[in-house]
Amino acid sequence: MASDIRVRIAPSPTGNLHIGTARAALFNYLFARRYGGAFILRIEDTDRERSDKRYEQNIFEGLRWLGIDPDEGPEQGGPSGPYRQTERTDIYEAYLKHLLADGKAFYCFHSQAELEGEGRRLLLEKKAPVHACEYRDLSPADARERAKSAPDAIIRFKTPPGRQIAFTDLIRGELSFASGLIGDFSIAKSLREPLYHFAVVVDDHEMKISHVIRGEDHIANTPKHILLGEALGFPVPHYAHLPLILGPDRSKLSKRHGATSVANYKNDGYLPEAMVNFMALLGWSPGEDREIMSREDMVREFSLERVQKSGAVFDFQKLDWMNGEYIRALSPEKLYERARDFLPDASLQYPASYTASVVALEQPRLKKLSELAERVGYFFAPPVYERELLRWKQMTDRMIQESLERAERILSSIPSGVPKAEMERVFLDAIGAGGDKGTLLWPLRVALSGRKASPGPFEIMAILGTDESAARIRAARRLFV
Repeated sequence: MASDIRVRIAPSPTGNLHIGTARAALFNYLFARRYGGAFILRIEDTDRERSDKRYEQNIFEGLRWLGIDPDEGPEQGGPSGPYRQTERTDIYEAYLKHLLADGKAFYCFHSQAELEGEGRRLLLEKKAPVHACEYRDLSPADARERAKSAPDAIIRFKTPPGRQIAFTDLIRGELSFASGLIGDFSIAKSLREPLYHFAVVVDDHEMKISHVIRGEDHIANTPKHILLGEALGFPVPHYAHLPLILGPDRSKLSKRHGATSVANYKNDGYLPEAMVNFMALLGWSPGEDREIMSREDMVREFSLERVQKSGAVFDFQKLDWMNGEYIRALSPEKLYERARDFLPDASLQYPASYTASVVALEQPRLKKLSELAERVGYFFAPPVYERELLRWKQMTDRMIQESLERAERILSSIPSGVPKAEMERVFLDAIGAGGDKGTLLWPLRVALSGRKASPGPFEIMAILGTDESAARIRAARRLFV
């Protein structure tokens, strides 16, 4: 393949960037990078009622966060612009007039109620609910005259009867559709209001798109697009339809399974490089049992031949695992920079070196950065104790109090700033080889953190310092006075 490869992603700004759209964008991006081509972002905003600039911005920000950077688009510009459909109306109008003049499109004057009635009747007759329009053979002059008094008339494509529309899907192989199951489909509300099927075909031609890589839910649209392109004299691009993303129950991924928008994952503390790695494996495999892959590896090895046909299950547990692997691969300095927005507000009152040590302590256990605020809150505010949580096995109140007094005495013998390993040695020597570590260390750890589960007491004390650690031990002791 050569550098004339041009692919695109064309989301509608009617909602936040969906994980399925992001996966399609990634596969297009990897394909373009793999073969030295161009990746284009186009905004399909012809649905003026539902399109919203804030959703458009969310798409831009989501792709930017993932590092899926278009070569051309509304923000980047480029030779095939404009890249918003609402800014391309003159182009569509010219092509619509061409189809009407050639008798390959026509005005339809049926009301919505008539069309719905026809659809119900065909279903009752166990026929495909497709519209074979009686106005398809009306002369252009008669149609123009009638359109003057029919403002709701739409423009339909005159689908040729008795045709088999066949194409080679680069993922699924040979596919074929009978034109009789397509009918005369709508392509515009008016000369200045194109609909999806028409606008997408014109845009792909005008932008010289060589490969249309999109979700399998568009397979049924492809014969319509081929017929439209043929009627306009356009070359047929290569088509490749990606498998659907499924939830754990193997139904189509939806909000009932969990978050579906890229912004949700960003806000929940997933790293963009982990998301990209995870999404790349949603329907594609490098051919080995590898899970963690760099972007460079993905670009080098990506091919449509290795994209699967069956649905790709979105495994939330696998994503958490993968994100944890990427978190652990970060240097402590980089993790701290990534984690700052997820820390408790109280952390702003502490030195950066202290907060960075807190984050590094949790690094081995984190699955996502949003866990930090709950995990490390006790480093930035004295814990609130549950009295019973300080109890180790069958210890009495008196035994707990004595344990905490002993811990405070041992701690007072340790100079400030002593490394964790030395602090641990002093405590373990005091316990002795045959002693019950839990009797001393469980109440101590809970006194420091207020939590049932936390890092070990020596790790905590090394960050808190001896003075703050002693103050917390005394606060816990007061519960048993």
